[in-house]
Amino acid sequence: MSEEFVEGNFLGLPELGGDIDVAILQLPYELTTSYGQGTAQGPAACIAASAQVELFDDRLGENLPASSTFLTVPPWDGEGGSLAQQLDNITSYLQPWFQGHCFPLALGGEHGILPPLVQAACQHPLVEGDLERLTVVQIDAHADLRDHLDGETYSHACASGRSLDLGIGRLLQVGIRAYSKEEAELIESDERITTFFAKDTQATLHGAEHWSQWLETLSGVSGPVHLTIDIDGLDGGLVPATGTPVPGGLTYWQVFETIQALFDAPNAVVISADINEIVPQEGTPLTEFSAAMIATKTIGAHLLARREGRWTATKKLDSGNSDTQTSTFFSELLADKME
Repeated sequence: MSEEFVEGNFLGLPELGGDIDVAILQLPYELTTSYGQGTAQGPAACIAASAQVELFDDRLGENLPASSTFLTVPPWDGEGGSLAQQLDNITSYLQPWFQGHCFPLALGGEHGILPPLVQAACQHPLVEGDLERLTVVQIDAHADLRDHLDGETYSHACASGRSLDLGIGRLLQVGIRAYSKEEAELIESDERITTFFAKDTQATLHGAEHWSQWLETLSGVSGPVHLTIDIDGLDGGLVPATGTPVPGGLTYWQVFETIQALFDAPNAVVISADINEIVPQEGTPLTEFSAAMIATKTIGAHLLARREGRWTATKKLDSGNSDTQTSTFFSELLADKME
C-alpha cells in the first residue's frame, strides 16, 4: 500500500496532477445479465480490493505508480431510459479517454460494455475512424458471439458479435469453453475470428503446445489493440462470484502470460483494456481481488511498453478538459434496425 493512501482511488494512489498517464474508468453497467447478478457493484468492489494489492511490479523494478500519474475517474452515472440510451451514455463517458493521450482501463460491469468501448476506440488516433484496424483480444469462458439472447441483440452474450458488426478487423479469443452451435459455426466461417478453446489449452497431454501457439499468435499481432478480460475466463474456482462462472478455465498465471505477451508484441499497440463481469461476494473477496491483481498487472505491462517505446501519447488532453459530444450512435443504429 502507498504511504499516501487515498480511499476510493485505484490502489489507493493519490492523483498528482499534470498529464494523466492511466485513467481508471468505472462502468457499473448491469442490464442484460442472464444468470448471477451483482456486476453493477463490480467496479467499486475491485477498487476497494485494490487497496490490498502490492504496488511493486517486478518487470518495472519499482513500485507503482512508477513516476506516472493515475486518475480514478468517477463512475458512469447509469443514466438512460433504454438500453440504446445507456450504451450511448457509456460511449459518451468513455470518449474523452480515447484520444490517445493516456491509457484507459475500464472496470465493469457486465460484458455488454464491450460495444461502447469499441465505438469509443473508433476515435483513437491510431484507429482514425476505421475499426478494421482494431484487433480485440478476448479472455473469456464464453464466445459472446450470439446473435441474441432472450431477444436482446446487445446482451452480454452478444458483445463480441456486435463488435464484429461494428467493423473490428480481428478477434482473438482464449479460454472459450461455453458456446452455442451458432457460435461454433461463426467461429469456423468468419476469417476474422481466431479462437483457442480451453479444451485444447488446458488439456493434460497437449495443452502446453496449444498454449505456446496462443502466445505466438499474440506476439504476431500488429496495430492498435483493445484487450477485454471477462473475469470468468479464469477457472471458476478463482472467480466464484462472477456472473456466469464456468469450470475448466485459465489459471491466474496464464492470464498474466497473455497480458505480458500482448503488451510485449513488437508491432502491437494496446490502446485500451477492460476487465468485466466482476461480482463481489460476501465472505470472500477472491473474485474482486483477482480482478484487482489483473488490472494492476495490465497497468504495469502498459507502463513497461511506454518505457520501452511500444506506446507513446499521440494526443494530449487539454488540462481539465473532459468534454465530448454526446453519442447517439447506438440509438440511431437500433432505430434503423427497427424500421
